[in-house]
Order: sequence, then C-alpha cells, then structure tokens
Amino acid sequence: MTSKTIVIVDDHPIFRGALSQSLSAGPHSGLGEVDILEAGSLTDLTAVLQDAGDVDLILLDLTMPGVRGLSGLMLLRAQHPEIPVIIVSAREDPQTVRKCIEIGASGYVPKSLSVDDIRHAVRSVLGGDVWVPDDYDLTAEDDAGTDDVLARVAKLTPQQLRVLVMLGEGLLNKQIAFQLGVSEATVKAHVSAILQKLDVDSRTQAVIAINSVDRSEWQPAPV
Repeated sequence: MTSKTIVIVDDHPIFRGALSQSLSAGPHSGLGEVDILEAGSLTDLTAVLQDAGDVDLILLDLTMPGVRGLSGLMLLRAQHPEIPVIIVSAREDPQTVRKCIEIGASGYVPKSLSVDDIRHAVRSVLGGDVWVPDDYDLTAEDDAGTDDVLARVAKLTPQQLRVLVMLGEGLLNKQIAFQLGVSEATVKAHVSAILQKLDVDSRTQAVIAINSVDRSEWQPAPV
C-alpha cells in the first residue's frame, strides 16, 4: 500500500502529538503506512506544504492565532483546492459543520470523538468520501442569505480573503499593506474588488456580510 502524507494543523502541540500518535499507530489505525507532518499555524502550513511535495490530507483546526472563524478553511481551499481537508474542532454546532462542508471541507471531526471515530473519518476521506458524524443533519436550512454570501465569498482570491480578514480585525490600509508586503495602492485595489464581489458599498458592510456566515468569530471593522 502506498504511504499517505497527512498534515495536522493545530496550535496546541500536545493535541497535535496525540492525534499524530493515534493516526500513525501502525496496523491498529487501519490506515496503513502514513507520514504525519505537523504545523502550528497556517503560516507554518505553507512552509510544510512547500517542503513536503504531495500531501494527501490536511487536518485543520478552525480556531488558531491569525485565523478568524472559517477564514482559514476558505484560504486553504482557495490556495490548495486539490488537497482534501478535514476540520478537527471543538466547535460542534450543526451550522458550523454545514458551512464547512459547503465551503469545501471533505469532513468534520469534533474533538470530542473517540480515536476510532477519527480514524474512520480519515479513512473515509482518503477513500474519496465526505464524512461527518452520523447524528449531524446537513440538510437543514441555514439562515436566510447565508448561501448567497458564501457564493460571493467564493469569488474572492486568496489575497482578497486575507485583506478581508484584516478588515475584520480593524486594520487600516497602511497596516494591511505592511503586513502583506504590498503598496497601499494594491490594498485599495483589493478592497475595491472585495466590495464589488460581495456587492456591498463599504468596508464595514463587507465584514458584516462575512459575519453572517460565522457570527461567533467575525466582528465589523470600524468605519
């Protein structure tokens, strides 16, 4: 059986280590040969992916420094649509699970699940399936307008998503330009494109729109 490469992205090293051990426990895992890599942030993940070459699966925590709500998943799907992603999160509400699957996650694993269930989820996704716990109903209707917002957000480029995240943090164009290593004119162009693609008139409205996708994490930027 061909060895599989899995990357665990979580800012808690103890959890990363425990999950890595669970997935690489030889024949007991049912996964065959696996090469487990770890990253503590999306920035670390970028370096890992550059060095690793082909990666078969990413296990991603939703809540990490520098990530707001679903933004990490959105960025990852935009940058690496070819790599399946399983969300491994302490958040267990059905709305979050549904939104992650809609954005493009191939699975959702609450951290409260047993090791056997997590292994089963990984095997299923590596086999080409989409996996969520049996007791989650993904057919329920979401809040009005959420699907439309998700469709518009999907039109943003990875860089525009980064700018939108920073708008949500209340950063000024000058601060965003410094963090991204680009000119203020470039940031202004990104903001204009974001407003057009989200069909809104202001920076605050742009963040309010994305806030409707994940109310618990996003906060409107000041005018």
